[in-house]
Amino acid sequence: MRARTWTATAVAVVLVGGSGCATEPEAATTTGTSGDGAAIYLDRSYSAQERAVDLVSRMTLAEKAAQMVSSQSAALPRLGIEAYGWWNEAAHGVAREGTLHNANPPILVNTTSYPVDLSLGATWNPELVHREATLISDEAREVVRDNRLDLNFYSPTVNLARDPRWGRNDEAFSEDPLLTAALAAQFVNGMEGKDRTGRMLPESRGYLKTSTTLKHYAANNSEFDRLRGSADMDDRTLREYYTAQFREIVGRSSPASIMTSYNRVNGVPTSASGYLMEELARQTFGFDGFFTSDCDSIREIQHGHRWQPPGHPAPLDHIERHAWANAAGEDLNCQQGYHDEWSYANTIPAAIARGIDTPYGRYTEEHVDASLVRLLTTRIRLGEFDPPEDVPWVTAARSRVAPGSWTNSDANGAVTQTAERLRTAREVGAESIVLLKNRPAPAAKAGSGAGGGAGGADRAALLPLRVPASGAYRVAVIGHYANPPSMYLGGYSSIQASAGQANEVNGYQGLRAAIQRINPGAVVDHLAGVTPGSLAEVDPAAVAAAAGYDAVIVYAGTDDRHSREDVDRATLALPGAQASLISQVAARNPNTVVYLETAGQVDVGGFEAAVPAILWSSYNGQRKGEALADVLLGARNPSGHLPFTWYRDASQLPPIDDYRIRDGAGHPGRTYMYFDGEVSYPFGHGLGYSGFGYSRLRVDRRAVEANGTVRVGVDVTNTGRVAGAEVVQLYVATPEAPAALERPDRRLAGFEKISLRPGQTRRVEFVVRVADLAFFDERAGRYVVDSGAYAFQVGSSSADADPRLRAGVTVRGALRPALSVVTATAPTLVSPGTVLAPRLTIALTDDTRYGHRAEGAGTPLPPGATVRYRSNRPQVVSVGRSGAIRAVATGVATITATVDYRGVRRSTEFAVGVR
Repeated sequence: MRARTWTATAVAVVLVGGSGCATEPEAATTTGTSGDGAAIYLDRSYSAQERAVDLVSRMTLAEKAAQMVSSQSAALPRLGIEAYGWWNEAAHGVAREGTLHNANPPILVNTTSYPVDLSLGATWNPELVHREATLISDEAREVVRDNRLDLNFYSPTVNLARDPRWGRNDEAFSEDPLLTAALAAQFVNGMEGKDRTGRMLPESRGYLKTSTTLKHYAANNSEFDRLRGSADMDDRTLREYYTAQFREIVGRSSPASIMTSYNRVNGVPTSASGYLMEELARQTFGFDGFFTSDCDSIREIQHGHRWQPPGHPAPLDHIERHAWANAAGEDLNCQQGYHDEWSYANTIPAAIARGIDTPYGRYTEEHVDASLVRLLTTRIRLGEFDPPEDVPWVTAARSRVAPGSWTNSDANGAVTQTAERLRTAREVGAESIVLLKNRPAPAAKAGSGAGGGAGGADRAALLPLRVPASGAYRVAVIGHYANPPSMYLGGYSSIQASAGQANEVNGYQGLRAAIQRINPGAVVDHLAGVTPGSLAEVDPAAVAAAAGYDAVIVYAGTDDRHSREDVDRATLALPGAQASLISQVAARNPNTVVYLETAGQVDVGGFEAAVPAILWSSYNGQRKGEALADVLLGARNPSGHLPFTWYRDASQLPPIDDYRIRDGAGHPGRTYMYFDGEVSYPFGHGLGYSGFGYSRLRVDRRAVEANGTVRVGVDVTNTGRVAGAEVVQLYVATPEAPAALERPDRRLAGFEKISLRPGQTRRVEFVVRVADLAFFDERAGRYVVDSGAYAFQVGSSSADADPRLRAGVTVRGALRPALSVVTATAPTLVSPGTVLAPRLTIALTDDTRYGHRAEGAGTPLPPGATVRYRSNRPQVVSVGRSGAIRAVATGVATITATVDYRGVRRSTEFAVGVR
């Protein structure tokens, strides 16, 4: 679906297309734009971008190129620039810091490990994601060098979980763009020191806390061919699905950076795609940060893809690949991973000397200057070049952990794993658990030995387990993953040495401690159940023993042997003999609970009917055992909901490298929006220990114009006996749309997680902009709204079909697009007397663009659009009455371009250095 349009779209862009003023000789760079050696880049009365321009003006070309690599960018002592590691990781806790030159970042020891993204997705709770990310960024400031370096994190992953076999599904939030964006935007906000609206916190004093990187842009969802494959699709699919979440996160949180992926999109490597980086992200979505390559996706342009651009005489060589990538908008070269000896640092000077032609102009130093300004602006915004005592994130971190005292070894004593952080890991873990099924236990077979427990005479649902306060009570926790030699925490996890391991609670430990707190005399045993390690065979002794317990919890799972970065799953079957173990145990003990901690959905068909209760989460963090116990014993009412469609088996899916989403012509379609087959559990499904009733669905109008809004309200009542949380989900469909339009069966249009006491009713209201329901029309090259009938459906999952909770609205008319994004580019460094002619682009809310186009000839601005330029330092760069922009004297100035169109005004800024 189309991402929502947000109003905060003014963009500061300085990308240069390749033409412009001649490069000054390197000897002239020593005094920079001040002309007398004064360090504008250290003067906080200038903006961060202006300071970056001055800093760039003081560098030689070789020095500039050495700043554009991630592991590490070079130190420049004469300018007070320290070596900087751009490649750091914090997907679900601070995990790696780039402290080594020309090497992958070392893994950190004893930092807090939270549940992975897919578990976060199951919470459907943006506020909780923001809290967790805030704690992660606190810890990041505590452990990085000097509390002020290496603060860019290659997180979060926002690729969509469109195929459960993808090896990195545990890094995804959801299969849905809207849900992914709502959650990931709060991860960005919490990490960067912003509130939930995306504004800098007052205590930040304008400084970023960390900088985040959305990855992997775009359509990078299959591991087996990620270095050489092409994700092929029409532009509608690319915009409505694979880039929609990037667009919305940019609007909600303005992330510092985006990472391009290894793959090609429609035959073009993403790391050389000006269409993806410049035209879509910058000119259309309003992204104003920097782009980084995946590690080492620029190398793969040559080695994996052997890419020969149309009309080029041969595949790109090691010099050309870097020139094409940088000219297309790739600012930072992550030069590790599948690396060779070539990087921006040792190819950019040669590329400029060769005068390489690219689709974005002849490659010159102007491309380098534009990229470096973006990179250094981020470092300045993080406070690196200001006194540490003036940067609140530095002083706060040093007040919590003495400066210089943290060491990346077990000697740190896990000091940053604070009680609050461990409590939050437990809270997130519990809220992420999805109760898939909860029925009364079947009557115990004669002679089975199973006690009454929760399957007693009242035939209540098996969960929560009812542990008596005293007397005999026996529970078996069966499964390798319940009590493994070491806990698997997911990809990009920190190392837990002895001090960190002391803070871990696995499934068996958490359940045993919680049950024995209720009943000190209870017996809680662990049985491996299957061959330790290999999982290959069921242990008959464990199955036989299961009959003698009041309740059995079978804990099954996956780990990095079954899927990970570089490895897709070939099957959705539980690894080894775990499914057989579940079936055999359930046959011996009717009070069997199954907990699945997996990379994503698994095939439950072989045992689902035999067990009364099933729960799922993805890899659930350092305190996963406490979280599980909280849910199983009723200390927390489960409120997780599936962030993906739980397919029955892999045979329902198209090949993993088929990137089409829509169904038709023999294609089954993907996700809840387009898949019409039978599923085990629908998108959005999740049970609890309370029931929730929906009533009084109302829409505020029965007909609406395409530019209008619809307000949808519903009453939600907790019909159970305990307090609980419900995820109220709003879906919209166009049931009368012609089949030829290939519209989805339904789309998530909004959601809200609410908490209710027993018997409490709350009115939940959603405001839906009809423009947000538009589809991309490839022939017209813009978004359009279908006229006709729309059906709004409210419920607790995508499969709810109660006709009383459906309301129809008729949409009429066409979209009236408004001004959305303004971008302008100009040379970064010029000489006095230079007249600048900025390249201006405007985008409207329907994705039409006017003005300069990165891919070629521009188009005139629409009739009625007016442009005004203003300089904040006319003594440096003046703007004449006619709008002519002229460099006057040495210094740095910011030019503001303001566009008015149909009553809407948008502005953008770019900084120019005169030397």
